[in-house]
Formats: sequence, C-alpha cells, structure tokens
Amino acid sequence: MRIFLLPISTRRTLLFAHRLSAAAPQSHETWLEKVQSKAAKTWAGWEQKESGWQKTLVHYGNHALKRIPYEEWGLKSVPPLSTKRKDDEMRGDDKVEVIYPQTILPGHRVTDVLRTLSTEREGLHRQRLIWCLIGMPISAPFALVPVVPNIPFFYLVYRAWSHWRALSGGRHIKFLLDKSLLVYNPSPILDEVYSRQHPPLPSTPESTAIPGEPKNESPHIPDVNPTSGSGETMLLSQANGKEMTRALGLPQLEVELERALWQVEEAIHKQNNERIALKRDEKKDDTKSQ
Repeated sequence: MRIFLLPISTRRTLLFAHRLSAAAPQSHETWLEKVQSKAAKTWAGWEQKESGWQKTLVHYGNHALKRIPYEEWGLKSVPPLSTKRKDDEMRGDDKVEVIYPQTILPGHRVTDVLRTLSTEREGLHRQRLIWCLIGMPISAPFALVPVVPNIPFFYLVYRAWSHWRALSGGRHIKFLLDKSLLVYNPSPILDEVYSRQHPPLPSTPESTAIPGEPKNESPHIPDVNPTSGSGETMLLSQANGKEMTRALGLPQLEVELERALWQVEEAIHKQNNERIALKRDEKKDDTKSQ
C-alpha cells in the first residue's frame, strides 16, 4: 500500500491510500466488500437512467457526497486493520510507503502530519457514528411508504458506515506509526508538479483549517512563508491536480483531489466574503455613530 500526502494549501493536506495488490477474487471478498460492490453497481446503473426518481436521487446524492469532507474520504481510502493485514504488515510482507513532496512537506514533519490527519477528526467521527446509529431505528418505519426506498434510513446507514471506515482508517495509520512500519519516500514527480504551479492562487489572511494544524511551505510560490502569519494560500490548482494524477498514473486519485481542491477553495472564498461583509457592516456602524 502507498499513502500519498498531497498539500492542498499552506494549511491543508490530502491523504490518499492506494492499495498495490491485485483485487481479491470474488469468492474471497468479505461480506462488507460484496455489499460495497453491489451498492456501487446499483448507483452506477441509476446514473444511466434518463429520468425518474432514481436519476433525481443520484443527482442530489452526488451533490451531497461532494460536500462530505475530503479528510473523511481520505481516511476511508485506508483499509481497516484486519488480523491478516496486521500480521502481514508486522512481518514485512505488506510494506506501506508514504509518498510526499519534500519541497512542500519536509521529511522531518511527515510523521507529525500523518499523526494529525489520523487523529484530529476521531472524536467527530465517533460522535456522528453514534447519532447515525440512534437515527436508524427512528427512520426505519419510513420503509412502509410504497414506491420509493427508505431514503432517510439508507442515508444514515451509509453515513454510519462512512464514519466507521474513517475511524478504522485513522486507527490503521496510528498502528503503522506506533510500530514504525512506514517507509518514507519523497517523490520527485510530486515536486515537479508543484514547481510548475504559478501564482496567483486563492488565499485568505486567516486559516480555514483546525487551529494548530501543521503548516505547509512552498519555495515555488512567492509570499508563502511557513513561519509568519496565520493565513492560508492554495498550493495547487484544479489544472495541476489533473496533471498530478496523470503523472502518478493514478486515475482513481483524480476525483479525490478534485473534491479536496474544490472544498478548500470554497472555504477560502467563504472566509474572504465573510471578512468583506464584516468590514462593510463596521463601516455602516461607524457612519451611523457619526
């Protein structure tokens, strides 16, 4: 398995895990993997519909999925730590590499960033998992309504599974860190992609990240100093994100990277708009007081 650390901004980093081993034969799939596969095929089939409630559901469903935090998607890409996987990793049969751009993310900080990403949302996922489990029996009676599926119930089931997978992914990373089982490999390919990113890029004077989160740096983008201020600047554009997925040969990364870039850009724009609105209100108050 390879874990990619991809800085999105000076304050935010995307974690993405790519499993190198070939897919398991269908006969060796776990029941959870079979359910996931069946759900994915059903969803893909509904996307092909010309009209009807399935098409409408997919439209709004995809919009909702896009807004699930990219941090959650990243942790979900890390497989749960099964007994077999744990034994394989302890024996060294299943090595785990960490791939990162050392010009943006210095090697001595990679471990701290990984630990932060694996633990910072643990309490949130646990709390929301509990609320989903509480809501599932409450929404179950909607199954009595004919024609359409019990959408509230299935949504809560999906979100409960999603939070559980994120928790499991974070615990897997913590296990690898605690047992010193990770192999760290800086990537010249990533360094090259980041070096071709030119300003201007969206920025804000205040960080949109959780307070205390490690800051990334960039020698390629002017005015980005990791030791000054608390602001935030994008380090990657959507165009360069697509270039990155092509350079790495990971088409499955494209949707994850696109989602993360969109979410951070939206957070920066929202914060800037709020600052503008606040300054406008302050000017109005000053005018009235005069």
